[in-house]
Amino acid sequence: MSDRPLYSSAVRRHGLIAVVVAGATGLAACSAGPASHATATSTTTSQALTTTSQATSPTSPTTTTTSATTANLAVTDQIRTELVAAGAALNSLASSAYTGLVPGETFYAYDAATMTYWAGAGLVPSPTSTQAQISAQDDGAYLLFDRPAGGSWKGYAVGLAGTKEGGACPVAVPTAVLDLWNWAPGSCRPSTIR
Repeated sequence: MSDRPLYSSAVRRHGLIAVVVAGATGLAACSAGPASHATATSTTTSQALTTTSQATSPTSPTTTTTSATTANLAVTDQIRTELVAAGAALNSLASSAYTGLVPGETFYAYDAATMTYWAGAGLVPSPTSTQAQISAQDDGAYLLFDRPAGGSWKGYAVGLAGTKEGGACPVAVPTAVLDLWNWAPGSCRPSTIR
């Protein structure tokens, strides 16, 4: 027996294929010329988004500037869970005291100007938790949440805010968010919450 390793023809064939593919890729890159290399840079600030890119044709770079916006966001299962947890914490209860968010009453947006996420929701109390049922009445009938980018949700009970029985909003919602959600100026809950 020899001390040399034995290579099967399949292994040699795969190695040969890899060399051929690498060589073809290198040749294609060299023959394409400098116009095929696209460059893109982007800068995001709270004021504007600027994108500069060079197309694959030899034209000059184009620059597009868009104002920072406030945008509605999709409420994912993770966001629902986080909002229920923040609402439960506001009421000094476990998340299990609630079964979710009231359908049709959940709002969620990001305000780029303040780099803050905003949400509004009602919590559905568990039928087995008297404390959760009590907390979801009157002032606790609707909650407002804010979360700085990278931070944690903070909840505010706003069910009676702006009514004869309630006081002023405990937090100022940015006008851009109120406009996006079609809420009244200066409010902190939808007009459908009575």
